[in-house]
Amino acid sequence: MQAETPRAHQRPGRRAYLLIALFALGLVLFPFLFWYNTWFGRQLSDSDLDAYFADGSKPRHIQHALVQLGERISHRRNAARWYPRAIAEAASPNLEIRQTAAWIMGQDRAYPPFHEALRRLIHDPEPMVRRNAALSLAGFGDGAARGELVAMLRPYAVRAPVAGPVRYRLKLGDYVNPGTLLARVGASEVRSPAPGEVRTLEHKEGDAVAPGDALAELSADKNHVWEALRALYVVGQAEDLEDVQRFTRPVPGLPESVARQAALTAQAIQARGK
Repeated sequence: MQAETPRAHQRPGRRAYLLIALFALGLVLFPFLFWYNTWFGRQLSDSDLDAYFADGSKPRHIQHALVQLGERISHRRNAARWYPRAIAEAASPNLEIRQTAAWIMGQDRAYPPFHEALRRLIHDPEPMVRRNAALSLAGFGDGAARGELVAMLRPYAVRAPVAGPVRYRLKLGDYVNPGTLLARVGASEVRSPAPGEVRTLEHKEGDAVAPGDALAELSADKNHVWEALRALYVVGQAEDLEDVQRFTRPVPGLPESVARQAALTAQAIQARGK
């Protein structure tokens, strides 16, 4: 009589193949669903926009709606009915939402309430909001943007929010994005409010610092320099020339296009002064 084939050597049955297939599908489907629900490029219908703006429990939905509103404005599609929502979100307690609203409101320069809201955002406590507001205000030809635009050309000092011993989490030469953990002061995290390369660390490990003390200096970010120079081409004045002309010569780490833009901006400022 033929011996029974040991179970360990039997070929998988249909149920096993089905389980394997479902597992493989899950590996593909779950990341796709996560991406689909968080990707701001996904088109939203009118009803989606209404629902996303109304969903105060999900800040990313509001941010997605703002980005899609900006897409509609840039493509001259129906968008004006949501303009009041964009202005309302400019007062959101959420940094990313205010930052996005500041950028979106620069897309339609024929809508005076956007201009008014941007003039308030230029005084926001967060630098990324102020910078987006300044770039948008420059599109309106508003000189109120100048102070922040010039600040974008200069190094940025990260300061201690509280008192305590400082422990750095980065070293000289590291590049940081907004939100990167830079240091801890006591039990408090210090995250970078702006992008740039760490140029100096102002204290030794364990030094006691007071609120407002400088912890580190960041270089001006190349993309922010480029955008600020383009904006100052429109609104820059003679007082801004010294900061602009620092970039007319090649600067290590910056592309040649920055020097060319700086030269064009300096020429435009000088022409306005005549």
